[in-house]
Amino acid sequence: MIEKTQQMNALLDAYAKLLTNKQQEVMSLYFQEDFSLSEIAEELQISRAAVNDHIKRSTQILQDYEKKLQLVQNYETRLKIYDKIKKIGCAEVNALIEHLENLDY
Repeated sequence: MIEKTQQMNALLDAYAKLLTNKQQEVMSLYFQEDFSLSEIAEELQISRAAVNDHIKRSTQILQDYEKKLQLVQNYETRLKIYDKIKKIGCAEVNALIEHLENLDY
């Protein structure tokens, strides 16, 4: 479950602004704040079924965006490449990599 939560948080970081405000709120409460369906329903004054529907639909939307755009996958690949380059040990190159890392997301 933790792996799915981490994956969804990464997708939310990349694509949350493409969701509706309500979808963003539900997904944030569920995946980032660790609220239960009942707690979200109470907080937003909607049914548990509506919360569940928002989560399922939003999850599918986020996965579709990632399948098409691959922002998260490319970000993770870049981080791995940066780590390999950092091991080479050139201070100037490491400073440039750090600058690039700060530009992501």
